[in-house]
Amino acid sequence: MSERQSAGNDNPLAGTVAQSHNRAIALALFTTLLWSSSWVLIKIGLQSALPPLTFAGLRYSLAFLMLLPFVLFKPEQRQALGALSWATWRRLIVLGLLLYTVTQGTQFVSLTMLPAATLTLLLSLTPIAVAAMNVVHGDETTTKTQWGGILLSMVGMALYFFPLALSSGQTLGLVLGVVSMLANAVASLMGRQINRDGRLSPLLITTVSMGIGGLLLLVAGVVTQGIGEIGPREWLIIVWLALANTAVAFTIWNHTLRTLTAVESSIIANLMLPQIAILAWIVLGEALTWRQIAGLALVGVGTLVVQMRRGRPKQIGGPAVEME
Repeated sequence: MSERQSAGNDNPLAGTVAQSHNRAIALALFTTLLWSSSWVLIKIGLQSALPPLTFAGLRYSLAFLMLLPFVLFKPEQRQALGALSWATWRRLIVLGLLLYTVTQGTQFVSLTMLPAATLTLLLSLTPIAVAAMNVVHGDETTTKTQWGGILLSMVGMALYFFPLALSSGQTLGLVLGVVSMLANAVASLMGRQINRDGRLSPLLITTVSMGIGGLLLLVAGVVTQGIGEIGPREWLIIVWLALANTAVAFTIWNHTLRTLTAVESSIIANLMLPQIAILAWIVLGEALTWRQIAGLALVGVGTLVVQMRRGRPKQIGGPAVEME
């Protein structure tokens, strides 16, 4: 071993950085497991008498109430909230409608009609939709590698669904899944633009948009579907989803983003695709054929390639767009 290598290995700062990085990876993996388990818990809740829109509204409204004290009781957050302009409020309202009312509402309804792995497959195409919207908007070009990733994902989709034989309920579920994916893609772009400004903290953006979207979703659910029968098991699922899988998970994920690169975060986030399929198989009995497993794998690799090989912006002069 050379003196330089020995010095590098003995450097306490390098060791601390490595430990911090490894800790961030472990926390990010833990967060994806929490988010993956959400799909199984939602399916269990939907198998009872919980109406899907009301279920989703309760989850995100309760998570909003859990986050709200961290905004109200911190002077800098409370001051920033009071200083929001009407233009900023409009953007946060639209973000809340898209990210929670539309995206989560259609997701919960779609899960009553489709297996968890099928809906996850659709939503995993969000990065591809985001990349396509960026190209149309002129924010970036598409590299040959990206086109290859898109083609790979499309092949995976065809392999997963071939031969296409769907009931009317499954067809509606797929339509709602596509709507959810597109709304999530638009909300992702909006969220990046708001965060790029740097004037509002992620906590404030999340709390305000979640409160607006979650409460509207709850009202829509109660008015159109009613409360349903919420027993102790259902309340336990709702509280756990709101506390652990939403409030805590998003906080941990945002913390890991300070250490991990965008590529590392994308790779870890893409692990949710096999995680959800495995959990749904073990807990819900939603078995997959080898053809469907191969399709999931191709879509996962394709979306990862699209995220890792982002095209260069056509114009330089603004902050780089960078989601979970």
